[in-house]
Amino acid sequence: MLICWKGDIRSSVLDMAELIRLYEENPNPRQVEKIVEVLRRGGLVIYPTDTVYGLGCDITNSKALQRIARIKGIKLEKANWSFVCADLSNLSDYVRQIDSSTFKILKRTLPGPYTFILPGNNNLPKDFKKKKTVGIRVPDNAIAQALVTGLGNPIVSTSIRDEDDILEYTTDPELIFEKWQNLVDIVINGGYGGNVASTVIDLSEGEPLIVREGKGSLEIF
Repeated sequence: MLICWKGDIRSSVLDMAELIRLYEENPNPRQVEKIVEVLRRGGLVIYPTDTVYGLGCDITNSKALQRIARIKGIKLEKANWSFVCADLSNLSDYVRQIDSSTFKILKRTLPGPYTFILPGNNNLPKDFKKKKTVGIRVPDNAIAQALVTGLGNPIVSTSIRDEDDILEYTTDPELIFEKWQNLVDIVINGGYGGNVASTVIDLSEGEPLIVREGKGSLEIF
């Protein structure tokens, strides 16, 4: 299912992406492993989170990252995408040592609908070496967590936006499939998604700074 680019044209061994149904209550392990293998091979996957649907790839695959950058119409080095993690166990792989108050905020709010901007360390994947900060996300969604756990490292993720002036995010996975089937390898139907993105909090300087108010409550801060 891997695809390559010729100019701005997508050419694939398949005619289109595959739409795979997964249930958050019990994601099918065989289907999860199939999707994980596509990610390992450089594929792009659209998947559900606890907020809106996301477009993601393996954080370590440069070609896949370049594909997302091309789709989004930006240069990879200027992209501010989230690192989607299964939990906080690998935080030190990408983030500099943080103080106890910052860690308590993370423990209190994650998994949940928040993206936290944190200071990056020297071990970031090569395509992110110049980044001083990284956005860390641990969605409260079993499908997203199963993908990251199976992959063994974070998924780089960006939200699926809609051109509609009123509805900013498409919530119907079948409509997402219709729109994106010629650009990605797999679209996961995990049921209707939300239409409010995550709340973004900058913790890179210690004190919480609200960057974007989204689904996550601010009262917890």
